[in-house]
This record gives sequence, C-alpha cells and structure tokens, in this order.
Amino acid sequence: MFAVCMIGTTLPTPLYGLYQEKFGFSELTVTVVYAVYAAGVIGMLLLAGNASDAVGRRPVLLAGLGFAAVSAVCFLAATGLDWLYAGRLLSGLSAGLFTGAATAYVIELAPHGGGSRATFVATAANMGGLGCGPLLAGLLAQYARWPLYLPFIVHLGMLACSAAALLWLPETVRDRQPLRTVRPQRPALPPSVRPVFAPAAIASFVGFALFGVFTSVSPAFLAESLDVHNHAVTGLVVALAFFASTAGQWAVGRVGVVLSLPVGCAALLAGLALLAGALAWDLLPLIILSALIGGGGQGLSFRGAMSAVADATTPDRRAAVISALFVVAYTGISIPVIGVGLLVSPIGLEGAGLVFIACMALLVTTAGIYLLRRPVPTPDASAA
Repeated sequence: MFAVCMIGTTLPTPLYGLYQEKFGFSELTVTVVYAVYAAGVIGMLLLAGNASDAVGRRPVLLAGLGFAAVSAVCFLAATGLDWLYAGRLLSGLSAGLFTGAATAYVIELAPHGGGSRATFVATAANMGGLGCGPLLAGLLAQYARWPLYLPFIVHLGMLACSAAALLWLPETVRDRQPLRTVRPQRPALPPSVRPVFAPAAIASFVGFALFGVFTSVSPAFLAESLDVHNHAVTGLVVALAFFASTAGQWAVGRVGVVLSLPVGCAALLAGLALLAGALAWDLLPLIILSALIGGGGQGLSFRGAMSAVADATTPDRRAAVISALFVVAYTGISIPVIGVGLLVSPIGLEGAGLVFIACMALLVTTAGIYLLRRPVPTPDASAA
C-alpha cells in the first residue's frame, strides 16, 4: 500500500515533456509544478504529521489513498496548467499523510525483534514505489495508447485494491483520540532524539535534493542534450536512482547504522561528480552511473537516518519525529529544484545543473566531515 501511494507521486515524471508540448510552458514551470508536490508534503506533515498517533493509522492512510485518487482524477481531467498544480498538490498531501504514518505502521506490525527489517521494508516500499512510478508511466506512454491518461487509470485501479486491503489490517494505536485533538505541530523534537536528528537530517536533505533534480530536470536533459525521446528510457533512468536507493538501504544491514551515514555521503558526492561529468560532456553512461551510485548513497544515508531516529524515539512520538525528518528531506526536493529552474533561462540547463552540483557537493562534504567527527550513537547507546 505504501509503495502504491508513492507510485502516484512520480508517475508524471516522464510525461512532463508531453505536457509541455500540450500546454506550452517552460522548464521553470516544470520545476515549480514539481515543487508544488513538495509543498503539499511539507504542509501536511506540519499540519497533521502526528495525526495517526492520535486517531489511528488506518483512518489516516485511508485519507491518504483518497487524496491520491483525487490527484489521479485531476491529471485525467487536465485541460491546463492549473490542473497539474492541483494534481501535484493533492499528491503531496497524500504522501504527507503516508510517510510518517505508513512507516510507523509497518514497524508496529512487524514481529517482535523485527524492527530493523521493518524499517528497511518501509523505506524500501517508499523508494521502490517512487522508482516504479516513472518506470510504469514511461512504459505505458511509449508502448500503449493514451499516454497522458492510461498511467493514471492504472494507478486508480491500484489505489482501489489498496483501499480494500487496508480494511483487513489491524489497528495498532490503542488509545485513539478524536480528530479534533490533532493540532498543527511545530518542528520540535524530544531531547533524546536531538543529537541523532541533526546529522540524519543533513544527509537526508542532500539525498533528496539529488532525487529532486533527477525527477524534475533529467527528462529535459535527456531529450535536449542527449536526444533521448523514448519515454520508457527516460522513466528507466529516473527509476534506476530509486532502485539503487533500495539496494543502498539493504546494504545498511551489512555496513551498520553508524557507518552508513558517512559512507552514504561519500557515495552521494561521487554521484554528484558523475552527474557533473554527464552535464559537461553529454554522456548517457555517466548519468546512468550517477543514478546508480548517487541513488545507492541516498539509500545508505536515508535508511541509516531513519533507523537512528526511530531507535532514539519513543513509540508515542515516532510518527511525529519521522514526519519531522521527512519535512527536512522534502525541503531538499523543493528549494534546490526551483533554484535550478530559475537558472535555466540565464545560463542554460547544463550550467544550472553544475551550479546545483557545486552547492550540494559543498553541503554533502560538510555533512560527511561532521558525521565522521561526531558519529550517530548506536542503538544501545541511545537506549542507555
């Protein structure tokens, strides 16, 4: 269910070129449309990121599926740019409800002693769903009819199946409260989680910023600079970054939470360097390597961040703290992406990408040095 919801958030990625042809908007508009999604996520996380701690996991997830369905309807009915903004905003609201609640739900439904694997399952469902979105839309747009409609019809069917499955799952919140008790939350953290949260948030910001550029700008770069107009190929290149992230998350079990954050930052730096080479020399193999290595680094750092934060948080605050981590992460896929869009007109797509890479490289280097000097506490140390 988590994966199905996240599929909808990246489903339009390989279709932006078709929407540009249909409605006639610029590359800056593409980045703004993309960032509207992030604004919806952040807004919902701040307004109701802790709602499932109070009213229960199932009602919140059912509302998230509802927002995702209405988002798909907006894309099906799109006759102008306003519909795309509305669809992306609703998709963001859906993801905002799902990220904290679904992650906490998966962890709570796990058998005793399976918390670490459950964290991997949750983050893998998140990233795997994000990767399947552009892959599914690219294949349908390239090899089936109705490229701007069929992907969303298929997603509506998947959402209906997910809603039916949700009714069979048990509720894990025992002391449920009325919806009126839910209040907008400030980004406040329990004292026990603060030493862990800062380095985890830095790594998450950089990793999601890299994903933001891949999902919003890389389709235009592939078409304009590399003459790749196959929607399935475009969707696959974007999907590789998310699938590599899932592999990176799996590797945390071998690397360990303490090392996964600095090692993930190093891989992110390598991915940024490869992306710079792809932009400078117009080489498709480099952008594929960038997706694989940068995505793997994002997975290492993101699961390490999620595990460290979850281990340091009490169950009654877990969804709220996880939501706060996602606020930082989704800020990374909004502000830098809009910055790239603003720079495209004066210095071109390649120049804007290189400026972004330089800024992110500086940030991830700083984060890596910080994490080496002040590593996150181990779960045992956090408990003590």
